Parts: sequence; C-alpha cells; structure tokens
Amino acid sequence: MRNFLFRLIGILEVAGGFYGMVTMLRRLLPLGPAHESLVAVIGLVLYAFVMIAGVLLLEGSERGVSLSGWAQLLQLPLIATPILSYALHCGAFVNVYATLHLPMRLGLDWHFGSEGFVLAVAGPGLSRLGINLLALLSWLTLRLR
Repeated sequence: MRNFLFRLIGILEVAGGFYGMVTMLRRLLPLGPAHESLVAVIGLVLYAFVMIAGVLLLEGSERGVSLSGWAQLLQLPLIATPILSYALHCGAFVNVYATLHLPMRLGLDWHFGSEGFVLAVAGPGLSRLGINLLALLSWLTLRLR
C-alpha cells in the first residue's frame, strides 16, 4: 500500500510539475513587465523542483521521499489577503479555507489534473486562508517510511 501511495504522489508531482513548467514558460516567453517575469521564473523553479522530486520518488530514492516531503509542504498553504497572496498546487488539490470577512464562512474547493501558482504582493479584496488537504495527506503519507 505504501508503494502504491508513493507512486501516486510521484505521478501527481511529475505530471503537475511538468504541466506547471510549460505554463510558466508560456508566461515567461513574451517578456512582459519585470515583476511578471520574476513571478514566472519563481514558478518555473518551484515546478521544476516538484517534478524532480516526483521523478526521484518514482525511482524509489530516499532522497525523493525527502524532497517530495518538501514539495508537499510548499503546496500546503493557501493565503489570499490584500497584502500577500500565495498558493501552489501540482497535479491536484483539495483546499479547505475560511473567508476572513463577516460573515465568516468555510469553503471547500478541489480539482484534479491541474496546476496552479499564485504569488502576489497584492491580492483579492475578499481575504481567505486555508490549507491543501491533499498536500497534507501526501506529506503525512511520505512520513510513513
């Protein structure tokens, strides 16, 4: 069961990392404003890291388990505030979040077969904080060595 879960995590990391790298390259190549290019380069590096971690995990490397743990921790937070926004997912996500405006409400959002990266100094008017439950479960699974 452990090997099956590790392979599933690795497949999501490789597929999501590759898809994310392609998306960031498409975002980078028109060479727009400097801040857009910087965000695209950061995204490209993050997706490359996740993809390499997934490949190493699929090979059964102990280093792959360690790097995949870090890759899952990078995908854990969901921050969307007027000051800072950050979110990353590779392959899939199941986000549980709370809006920070009155009335406060909890929300659930999920998608499989996707990638996403948000990094901004400014964010939405409606703030929300949350976690990626799939990344949390994957990180806990990787701790089962």
